[in-house]
Amino acid sequence: MLSEVSNSFWGFFKSDSKERSFRKSVEQIIGEKPGNPLLYQLAFRHTSASKETNIGGFRESNERLEYLGDSVLGMIVAEYLFKKYPFKDEGFLTEIRSRIVNRESLNVLARKIGLERLIEFDGQRVAHNRTSMYGDAMEALIGAIYLDKGFRFTKKFILKKLIANYFDLDTVIQTNTNYKSILLSWSQQEGKRVTFEIIQENGKHHHKEFVAQVSVDGEAVSKGGGWNKKKAEQEAARRACEALEIKS
Repeated sequence: MLSEVSNSFWGFFKSDSKERSFRKSVEQIIGEKPGNPLLYQLAFRHTSASKETNIGGFRESNERLEYLGDSVLGMIVAEYLFKKYPFKDEGFLTEIRSRIVNRESLNVLARKIGLERLIEFDGQRVAHNRTSMYGDAMEALIGAIYLDKGFRFTKKFILKKLIANYFDLDTVIQTNTNYKSILLSWSQQEGKRVTFEIIQENGKHHHKEFVAQVSVDGEAVSKGGGWNKKKAEQEAARRACEALEIKS
């Protein structure tokens, strides 16, 4: 009996210590103590580690927060660029916003601010290097901050903590990593017909991997994989640019 009480006590102590460590990590990232730590725990719970609820078998993960954070991030960055570049057209603003908030950019950003060590995922169901996992968590974090701290704090976090510290806008403007756009521009200049086709889907539901193929004038040039169709097309386009020696 005494052993059971002791084990229970130490289990609680370890759990409490882990909780305090998690709160401290979130505080270091966002710059303020979290008001609702459960929101942030949910933000870092990848779909592979989702937990079933009592509501019709609904499995809880960070996907809903990711949806919210994506909208909040996009709107704040759009407003920021709109004010910063008053004489640039809609096409320019849309392209630069895309370069800031695209999945590759958010993956890198998530690692830079330390989200990698906080993400909860099932290593048997998803590879650690699954490219979208970090960017998804980044958007979910923004969704959690918005619900926990409100719009004003979230805007300050995005502009002061993220944009100001991790993005050089001059470099962003000069660097085009949208390989699909690069490839299509090349095709127009050269009078070539470029097509994209999803030729394979592996896995089920949220764990699918897509394979895209790029063809030029009907001839297959490259293939690329990704965890969504856009990512697969971008990877195939990147390999096509390399094969055709197209410079950005």
